[in-house]
Amino acid sequence: MSTNTALREPSLALDPVVAVPRFRLGWGRVLQLALPLLVGIVFLVGWETMVRVEEIPVYVLPGPIRIASRLVSDWSTLSGSLLVTLRVTVLALLAAVIGGGGLAILFAQSKWIEASFFPYAVILQVTPIVAIAPLILIYIRNTELALLFCAWLVAFFPVLSNTTLGLNSVDHNFIDLMQMYRAKRWQVLWYLRLPGALPYFLGGLKIAGGLSLIGAVVAEFTAGTATAGSGLAYRILESGYRLDIPRMYAGLVLLSMTGVLIFTLLSGLSWLLLHKWHESAAKRER
Repeated sequence: MSTNTALREPSLALDPVVAVPRFRLGWGRVLQLALPLLVGIVFLVGWETMVRVEEIPVYVLPGPIRIASRLVSDWSTLSGSLLVTLRVTVLALLAAVIGGGGLAILFAQSKWIEASFFPYAVILQVTPIVAIAPLILIYIRNTELALLFCAWLVAFFPVLSNTTLGLNSVDHNFIDLMQMYRAKRWQVLWYLRLPGALPYFLGGLKIAGGLSLIGAVVAEFTAGTATAGSGLAYRILESGYRLDIPRMYAGLVLLSMTGVLIFTLLSGLSWLLLHKWHESAAKRER
């Protein structure tokens, strides 16, 4: 009888200790979601209150309710333009992944190639896209292709630089070990360098996702041509010319939500590929 009691006592003593961390983790997740939402609600309520109390004209600063109503009423026009901008953004991001990732692999195979071409990639990165976008639109007659090229220029370098850094950051002891066992160059790349560079590549991809949207918007502002397939940036520019400020804010809200969505999707992809093995995404026991 005493033996059974002695065996049960440790398990009873451990139950509260195990339950406390789980309870705290649950509240932590709730607070992590609730606090930003609460701050946003307070900001929007304060904005709407200020506009009504101060009687600010709509053409100066519309309230959130007016912006939301305009977003609903003009949804067909704004959503169609958003799809045009989103198509350019996604294509530019895919081109940046293929071009930047492929060139980074080439750099990892030859230091001479990296030393020869990497400085020119840096020059493309530090040159403001606003300055060269008019030239691109002059030399590339197809407007959509010109917009795509502008957005690609902005998104290309983060993928290239981060992937190159990841490929060059592999432990040299592991490389020496594989070379000692006479592993071929492609085997070192496939089994060692690429897995080691994956977190760096995904980090660059999250940066490039937002930059590709920025590049597409800047290119559309520069193009400034009204066509049946005008992007959302042109609709914002058009609303500004007409002093239709609620519609302009509605377009800005759509662009911001699109940027957040892109970042969220790429963050989810990063977690999906890394959470089972990499420290940056693995869940730690507390």
